[in-house]
Amino acid sequence: MRAEEEPEYQTPPTCDLLSLLLKNRRPTGAVNEVWPNLYIGDAATAQRKTLLADLGITHVVNAADGPRHIDTGQHFYKDTNIQYHGVEAPDCKDFDLSPFFTETADFIHGALSQKGKVLVHCARGISRSATLALAFLMIKERLTLVEALDAVRSHRNILPNVGFLNQLCHLDTSLALRRKTV
Repeated sequence: MRAEEEPEYQTPPTCDLLSLLLKNRRPTGAVNEVWPNLYIGDAATAQRKTLLADLGITHVVNAADGPRHIDTGQHFYKDTNIQYHGVEAPDCKDFDLSPFFTETADFIHGALSQKGKVLVHCARGISRSATLALAFLMIKERLTLVEALDAVRSHRNILPNVGFLNQLCHLDTSLALRRKTV
């Protein structure tokens, strides 16, 4: 098939993505490496500085930052060399996480470019943190949403809420259009 005959990539509907996310699930630990030097984990992992040191974590993204969520912050890591990026986001389908996609992807990309290791976490490491990690893979690694989901799911069970999935679908569509025009 010639390139001009190849079917155009289309972002799957949210219901298909949910089916993909729920298929072939297996037990997931508190923290998993989902991409080289990129980890997704839960709040307990983020609060265990000795574990972070053992893993070689140099950067932390807290997708549940703030006093009403997981209030670690740069001050929590002051006795370490960990660089911190916080996103104050509730795990709520109506919350717009998309304004944080690019800045968080830039932070993760910068860390990985310096040979760092990044932990992205929220409360359980399933929805908010997974959404930000997926957005990074889509923006910086140029994966489609389905490719990013497959990459992460092969290492960790994730389940972004429906609102976050819809925001990732919108990102996927806009990135596909941008690639097409470049």
